Amino acid sequence: MEKSAVLMIIDMQQGMSWPQAGERNNPNAEHEIAELLAHWRSIHAPIVHVRHLSTEPESLFWPDQDGALFQDAFQPLADEKVIEKSVPDAFIYSDLEEWLRSENLHTLLVVGVSTNNSVESTVRSAGNLGFKTYVVGSACFAFEKEDFFGQSRSADEVHAMSLANLHGEYATVITQDEAFALLPKEHTSLSD
Repeated sequence: MEKSAVLMIIDMQQGMSWPQAGERNNPNAEHEIAELLAHWRSIHAPIVHVRHLSTEPESLFWPDQDGALFQDAFQPLADEKVIEKSVPDAFIYSDLEEWLRSENLHTLLVVGVSTNNSVESTVRSAGNLGFKTYVVGSACFAFEKEDFFGQSRSADEVHAMSLANLHGEYATVITQDEAFALLPKEHTSLSD
């Protein structure tokens, strides 16, 4: 029997909040992620924190510097799973799939940054691997970006297109309220 939906928080690192990261959308995303995290913790439901450690020395996420650290509000607790990655997809070169299956966890609720990069890449793999996957659109954010033809796209446009890429094929995009409804009011811990 499945234990619960897993809250997967992707790349909520200090560098994502720095001006160098670029113009972004969804300024309330951190608040929504924090609310979900507090609720998952209150009922001892499973949580996975994903952290990007770049292989590029000039990156904001180069290991052992402040940009790569988790933001204070999203520091993992000792009993929460941490996945470190050097590519956008949290399933590649990690034990994420093996851990989820060993814990009999088949449903993922994904939040974080950036919608069109690590979130989209990880969610595509999750869907392809057969996990029931949800994305809370308002608990993710993206940065402005030029498209392939050189036209500037706002962070809202990038975010919306990425959610459209995922919805219905790899995942179901849901609201914050729908995310809370995925969990019962009381839950037993993974050790039960």
